[in-house]
Amino acid sequence: MRNSPIGIFDSGVGGLTIYEEIHKLLPNENIIYLADNKNAPYGEKSKEEIIDISVKNTEFLLSKGCKLIVVACNTASTNAVKYLREHYAIPFIRVQPAIKPAALNSKTKVVGILATKGTLKSELLFETSQRFAQGVKVVEQVGEGLVTLIESGKMHSSEMTSLLHKYIDPMLDKNIDHLVLGCTHYPFLTDQIKEIAGTKVAILDSGEAIARQTKVILTEENLLNLESGDISRIFYTNKDPQVMQQILDEFDEEFVAIKTNF
Repeated sequence: MRNSPIGIFDSGVGGLTIYEEIHKLLPNENIIYLADNKNAPYGEKSKEEIIDISVKNTEFLLSKGCKLIVVACNTASTNAVKYLREHYAIPFIRVQPAIKPAALNSKTKVVGILATKGTLKSELLFETSQRFAQGVKVVEQVGEGLVTLIESGKMHSSEMTSLLHKYIDPMLDKNIDHLVLGCTHYPFLTDQIKEIAGTKVAILDSGEAIARQTKVILTEENLLNLESGDISRIFYTNKDPQVMQQILDEFDEEFVAIKTNF
């Protein structure tokens, strides 16, 4: 199974930020990416709906022979990974908001987290905050509408700028010095967020940490692909592939977003 692909799924193009870090760290790995754009965004859905969708995504990736699955969506990670691990034999890697490093490194003892409603109300985030953010004020903000704009190709629109100011300005007023991006779509907005937040606020996402964890698990499970040569990277979407293709075109290599009826 060493040559079998790593599977990655997200509600859309956000998980491509995770893909990029995994490919950078593990260039010999074959990868299959599934963008479940049809059901995006996940953040407003119930836990039961998110689990059901995650099961379908898992079944799709398993049908492609994946040896490990990265749930590259904070909402699905916080609500469905426990269920997936209990019902499937292969390893699952989950995304977890970077609350721990933000809290440990905060000087003002105030950190912000911008995430979907589904992530912010999850048990995992609550437990993480309770465990690692004692004595630190965590300012939570739902990023309503951000994923929809990204998935609509309006990443650099005036609507996006307006929403980012609406969400970030109040957190700056509360003296945050770290801002956790609790959705894998949000790193696409890092430059815009930096323009608003300034140099005194550190912007954290979990992409590199997820890539490192993927390598650790592959090594432990004896699944690391040690062969170089013909490496396959395939990108599926169950909706209009145009937005994904625009992002793929910005990567160094040539990829094609494939429309699937899944």
